Amino acid sequence: MAAGGTGGHMFPAQALAEAMLARGWRVKLSTDERGARYVGAFPEAVEIEEVPSATFARGGLMAKAAVPFRVGAGVLSAMMHMRRDRPDAVVGFGGYPSIPALGAAYLMKLPRMIHEQNGVLGRVNEAFATRVTCVACGTWPTDLPEGVEGVFTGNPVRRAVLERADAPYIPPGDYPMAVLVMGGSQGARILSDMVPAAIAALPEGLRRNIRVSHQARAEDHDRVATFYAEHGIHADVQPFFHDVPNRMAEAQLVISRSGASSVADISVIGRPSILIPYAVAAGDHQTANARGLVEAGAAIRIPESQLTPDALSDNITTILTQPQGAVQMGRAAVSVSAPDATERLVALVEGLASQTGEPR
Repeated sequence: MAAGGTGGHMFPAQALAEAMLARGWRVKLSTDERGARYVGAFPEAVEIEEVPSATFARGGLMAKAAVPFRVGAGVLSAMMHMRRDRPDAVVGFGGYPSIPALGAAYLMKLPRMIHEQNGVLGRVNEAFATRVTCVACGTWPTDLPEGVEGVFTGNPVRRAVLERADAPYIPPGDYPMAVLVMGGSQGARILSDMVPAAIAALPEGLRRNIRVSHQARAEDHDRVATFYAEHGIHADVQPFFHDVPNRMAEAQLVISRSGASSVADISVIGRPSILIPYAVAAGDHQTANARGLVEAGAAIRIPESQLTPDALSDNITTILTQPQGAVQMGRAAVSVSAPDATERLVALVEGLASQTGEPR
């Protein structure tokens, strides 16, 4: 396996590693020093190989000039590793640390595939999409280069999420209702700016029943918690919730960014949602991530350019005052989920490893 850079790349790789080990496979992970920060959660049986890699997106002029040499060295290092211990299949999960292993697999004509978590291919996966046998897609539909066909697998989710899959849903009503607010580390500020004001603008009869779990950055915590308190809104504000699956399962509504893992969690557990894609995400991939839930009628998407407290408040009111509609949204979310995403990935990898002949 080849992955690195962010948790978004490493978490699906970890899920696949655990499943492959359980089926008797030997697993190696090729990454660089940045990706190696995430390997602590991987099973001890996974062999970690660090290889050089680099990106043009970071560093000054000298660092950018050195990129081709570092990547070339990484590919050569990966080829040496693979000649000593030839893999049956090579799976890339995106991020520039995956370039050396995928590049080596391409040059050595080894069976190879990639898994893309988002609805738009990342730069590395886009570069290799026409040079692999299979493109597994975590989000459906995924925008792919012309001539490339993807296979929908879904994004692997944590065991705690699977334990709450399709959890019973209590429709909105005249009783305490839970709203879960989640924003990624980069994109959480706008939710902290907009959501409290939107909740405060709800009709009094609705607002008094709202119980908010709001995930806010540490630097925004005090002002968000103070705002809720001053407006008499019951709110639990924390920088990070360790029990997100339970909070989501208990929620009548989720307000969230549309990162690939958040969308996967919402769909597997099955909750109505309001999604606000991160406007500066590469390739606008968060808008693409939201598309499946929106088209299924499971979510309302609000672009950042149209996000105001009043607009958000109106949409919250619409969902929480229409119980049957909220129930339908939750069911629609489950209908586009892939709780068996890891098993689907395993089947693709084992099928790839059994193939003969040169991949395209």
